[in-house]
Amino acid sequence: MLRQLARLTRPIAAAGPDAMAVAVYADRRGSSIPANESGREGVACVDDAARLLEVLCDVWTQTQLPWVERWARATLAFVLWMQEPDGRWINFVFDWDGARNTHGITSVTGENFWHARALVGVSHAWLTFGDERAHDALRLGLDRAISRPAPPDVRALHVLTARRLIADAGMVELEAPMRTWVRELAACREGDVLKNAELETGVPHLWAHIQEGVLASSATLLDDPGLLEVAIRSADALLAPAVERAFAGPTSSPYDVGACIYSLDRLHEATDDERWSRLATDARAWFDGRNAAGAPVYDRRRGLVADGVDEDRVSANSGAEANIQAAEALFADAVAVALRMDDPFDEPAEA
Repeated sequence: MLRQLARLTRPIAAAGPDAMAVAVYADRRGSSIPANESGREGVACVDDAARLLEVLCDVWTQTQLPWVERWARATLAFVLWMQEPDGRWINFVFDWDGARNTHGITSVTGENFWHARALVGVSHAWLTFGDERAHDALRLGLDRAISRPAPPDVRALHVLTARRLIADAGMVELEAPMRTWVRELAACREGDVLKNAELETGVPHLWAHIQEGVLASSATLLDDPGLLEVAIRSADALLAPAVERAFAGPTSSPYDVGACIYSLDRLHEATDDERWSRLATDARAWFDGRNAAGAPVYDRRRGLVADGVDEDRVSANSGAEANIQAAEALFADAVAVALRMDDPFDEPAEA
């Protein structure tokens, strides 16, 4: 995972002499593939860089490896450079020269995933490294999150940021907006199942769906056991069946599985019920072949994770999101790999 992410990381000189970003898509050799699903998008984005920053902060906390800190700070430099003066974030750069995509539907500023994920990333970097530039960006970006509406799957990321800042930085002024946000999450459901958006119909997609885990982890901090009850009912109705059928379906991705694992882990922490731990273990087994393809998605020898499973076939590509999500879901593996790695940036990055 970390080895592939290092292969995908490239300098962005326009963002600063040490700034780096991670390629959105790539084949198994690490050759970058630009994103084009919604028109011309770009080669790298804040959405992935902020998530990589999260992983690197956690890995550095466990290992104290200097090269991990340098990588995290280089990634942070890119994320900070992509923030506009009004506090919002542009998502994509078109090329490795750093031309920013200011108008694309998946890049334009707004109350969206990349803004929310940037908040999660810079808050973690501030608390991990004490970087005041990250603190300034966080304050500016939080003002937008607090003052604007957002759908539940985006709002869940705002809750993650608020919870961290309340618990680890004593920012109790965020408790009031956090209570509002978790009530929004708990209210947006069809029967027992938490939805990703008010107008969503049918079974909610699991990609980025972490509402059960967010509510479970918020219940204790806010002393609101009703949040945990809502999370348990939704997990029983949505997450447990997905794990039991090994995420079978037309497609399954590391982000589907990783989001599910996140919630199951938080439910186990909140309840001490081993059922959630067993489900999380079964979900993690998806990476090693408990999936519709019956084949590993995580190639441990080569240090990369495939982009997912289509019907009964493992993808031939291995991009940023897949490896970042796997590093979060299989965090002990990521730490072990980091401790065995030499500095991956001793040599010039692949062109």
